[in-house]
Amino acid sequence: MRLISTIKLSLVLIGCLSAQIAAKDYFLDNKQDFNDIAANLVAGDKVVLKNGTWLDFEILLQGQGTKNAPITLTAETHGKVILSGQSNLRLAGQYLEVSGLVFKEGYTPSSAVIEFRRNKKELAYHSRVTNVVIDNYNNPDKRESDYWVALYGQHNRFDHSHLVGKRNKGVTVAVRLNSEQSQQNYHQIDHNFFGYRPTFGSNGGETLRIGTSHYSLSDSFTVVENNYFERTNGEVEIISVKSGKNQIRNNVFFESRGTLTLRHGNGNVIEENIFFGNGVDHTGGIRIINKDQIVRNNYLEGLTGYRFGSGFTVMNGVPNSPINRYHQVENATLENNTFVNVSHVQLAAGSDAERSAAPINSVMKNNLIINQNGEQPFTTFDDVSGIALTNNVANTTVLKELAYGVKKQNVTLSKASNGLLYPKSSNVKAGAKRGLKVLKKDDTGVSWYPKIAQVVEFDSGKMHQVKANVSDLLNAINNAQSGDVLALADGQYDVSKLIKISKALTIKAKNPGEAKLTYQRSTLFEIHDGGSLKLDGLVISGESAPDAIGNSVLRTQKWGMVDNYRFEIRNSQLIKLDINHSFHFFVTGKGAMADEITLTNNTFNNVTGDILRLNTEIEDLGIYNAEYVTVIGNNFNDVKGGLLKLYRGGSDESTFGPHFEMKNNTLNNVGLGKRNKEKASIYVHGVQLTEIENNEFVNSAPVVIEHTVGEPITEVSRNTFDATSAPSVKELRIAGSHTAILEDNNVINKAL
Repeated sequence: MRLISTIKLSLVLIGCLSAQIAAKDYFLDNKQDFNDIAANLVAGDKVVLKNGTWLDFEILLQGQGTKNAPITLTAETHGKVILSGQSNLRLAGQYLEVSGLVFKEGYTPSSAVIEFRRNKKELAYHSRVTNVVIDNYNNPDKRESDYWVALYGQHNRFDHSHLVGKRNKGVTVAVRLNSEQSQQNYHQIDHNFFGYRPTFGSNGGETLRIGTSHYSLSDSFTVVENNYFERTNGEVEIISVKSGKNQIRNNVFFESRGTLTLRHGNGNVIEENIFFGNGVDHTGGIRIINKDQIVRNNYLEGLTGYRFGSGFTVMNGVPNSPINRYHQVENATLENNTFVNVSHVQLAAGSDAERSAAPINSVMKNNLIINQNGEQPFTTFDDVSGIALTNNVANTTVLKELAYGVKKQNVTLSKASNGLLYPKSSNVKAGAKRGLKVLKKDDTGVSWYPKIAQVVEFDSGKMHQVKANVSDLLNAINNAQSGDVLALADGQYDVSKLIKISKALTIKAKNPGEAKLTYQRSTLFEIHDGGSLKLDGLVISGESAPDAIGNSVLRTQKWGMVDNYRFEIRNSQLIKLDINHSFHFFVTGKGAMADEITLTNNTFNNVTGDILRLNTEIEDLGIYNAEYVTVIGNNFNDVKGGLLKLYRGGSDESTFGPHFEMKNNTLNNVGLGKRNKEKASIYVHGVQLTEIENNEFVNSAPVVIEHTVGEPITEVSRNTFDATSAPSVKELRIAGSHTAILEDNNVINKAL
């Protein structure tokens, strides 16, 4: 018997030795060399790619490695192998490892940049991708969807990687459960840096999704831990959990707009995550739906979000819900969480005729709720007796129906060594545990790739003095760096070329009102990817523009922008935009998305078109053209079109905006032209937050507001409407009177 065992052991050792002898090291410097060996890799093989840029390289790493002898592919030097153009990476087989690659300056030709499968049948198992970078690797068609990382198979790991600047449609990292071989997968996603993802402006901007609604009753057992999410603002769901038995723990969310959402699936555990909102708009926390969810020991601070993007949200469900809608919250345990300066805690949120199933058999206990402004954060939208509240502590008087389970107590907070606020008194037992680990950004991602700001602020670069001639202006624009300021000397600049803006620039008059721009093309400025523009103190005249229909002062490229942009104009005069009809000030191209458009202290005289045309997305798919539009302290005189046309159609509820703020403006003879189809001086459709205050409308078309979905907040107050009809507000999807606040407006001569 001992002899047989010895023989078996010898055979195993010989087999291992044979595998080691068979394993090879490959140092490759071109795609063909890789393709020559790719189909014959065996356990222990090591493939090293030579430093340099590999263009249009579609890598398929396949084979059967072992736990002790994986098949590896790496860079000669981490960070020095650049995959550009239309490149991607697929893994298929067992025990495969990839590291050190950088994807940038291109986009994937397939459905994912990194994919843990070859095709539907050949998946990856026990495989790992680590220390990789995907940097702004976006399809130029913003509406074309792809993943950056798609995990299939089982027991795979994605870790210590750096992902920043996803701008086209599609989830940044997706765990797919679309076959039995990818369910109960036990994947691990850890120590990654998820950097800036700009507001997408419609559904499809999640940073991480685990499952889909179709397979949401399947369990995934995915662990998401020790990741850093910085300003991941794509849409209202930062993480969208759509499967069961996942663990989301020890992650940091820094100034990220949206929430960690338990959208579908049951029995997930959310614990010891840290949310720092720092008062940034729409920063949210955790949203709870479905059965058996456990949310404990999380720390949430400085979150401003409301409704589905609140700091803490427990949803209403749909009775007998289809798999893709909202299942009732049942048996949720919400315990030992700390909320500091969280504006909104919403219970039974989303209650309506469809979502009428209030939470049941749930507990909310031992939570600490401190708002230093003295405002209590709770809102209830339905019967919340199905959430039993016990031993919660707050420093404010909460809603009467919740007071039985929330003790009001003066609580003094002090900052601990981990940077979190805890009660000074040890007698306060509520809230997250002391000593929570607060992950540092530098402990995530890769050490060899910088975590730089993705948005260059205006006026953050050098100042350049520009002489009063066009050639100096054009040269200065071409040679400037993003963030620079061009100060124009007194004089007239008659521009004969279209000025394309592909960097963040400020163009200002050295002496306000003394630098005049005229132009001979159909538009003066055109914003392209990477471009943002601030104008200050200029006189801009349309007097030299072509005698043609549809001129403008500024536009985005007509189609195909993937980068968000910003535009600001202040202290400027816009004159003679009347060469022909439909001469507009600003026109957005289709698919373009502005983070901000701001008009401050300007004068507009004689305009035959619109001032701001932000209404190209008319397919009613929840898409829109600008997140924040701000108009303050301007004068608009003799404008035949509208001051603003801002449109967000459809029934999607996954976005934040648009937002429109209009204060202290004067409108005289605005919106009455026969080509103004909306017959409005201001036309906003589907805008989520509208504030129109202290403006004077004289002999102008009315304000027209159309509410669609999302419980929009609208206030029109303290305005004067002189020889101008009163504002019109319509609810297009909800029966009954509108929800807008109209107060203290002075309507003179209502008969008009």
